[in-house]
Amino acid sequence: MDSLDKKILNIIQTKFPITQKPYEAIGREAGISEKETIDRIANLKKEGIIRRIGATFDPKKLGFTSSLCAAKVPKEKIDEFVNVVNSYPGITHNYERDHQYNIWFTFIAESMDEIEKSLKEISEKTGITDIKNLPTVRFFKIKVDFDMSK
Repeated sequence: MDSLDKKILNIIQTKFPITQKPYEAIGREAGISEKETIDRIANLKKEGIIRRIGATFDPKKLGFTSSLCAAKVPKEKIDEFVNVVNSYPGITHNYERDHQYNIWFTFIAESMDEIEKSLKEISEKTGITDIKNLPTVRFFKIKVDFDMSK
């Protein structure tokens, strides 16, 4: 990842342009063409640096429910577990923590039943049985931007 990739990451995470041609606008700000912007972002996605690009909404206001989930995953099974978790479209993000429950992820779905069904499937697919489902009681949106220029 070079300084231009880092500049693009700063732009897309803090002020993604809402225009007909957002990648052209990003490229203009970064000093490159729309095509090079698209190619660089595609490469960052391929390398796993970018998982998704999308807006954040309050799920409840859109008729959805959400939950924070935590799992106890042996170190040697983390990659497999995370790959299965990430295959579900309702997963917005996940992260590893230094804790007995070491993998945490958020899950958004149309109902809590759907989340519970999916967690059961994840458990069956991975063999990980200790997964906590912590349904959202109150929605908090914490803005987290990672300054890539440092």
